Amino acid sequence: MSITKEEKKQLTEEFRLHDKDTGSVEVQIATITRRIQNLQPHFAEHKKDHHSKHGLIKLVKKRQKLLKYLSNTNYDKYTEMVAKLGLRK
Repeated sequence: MSITKEEKKQLTEEFRLHDKDTGSVEVQIATITRRIQNLQPHFAEHKKDHHSKHGLIKLVKKRQKLLKYLSNTNYDKYTEMVAKLGLRK
């Protein structure tokens, strides 16, 4: 359900702004999106897992706030991130 170190490293390398970047908004959005995608099969199997669903809702809200911040500060980067991650279809 959580992402592995290799997945996080790959996402960090893909979305980072400079060599030592691990916590920029772009990297955070990418890792949260991958965590959400990894949780979806769990909820297909366990429909009544309300405790984990609460955590999923928190992740979605955090990603939503980060996307809003990115759209207000750098709209071009926001549109690029949305297209790359396949959000807002």
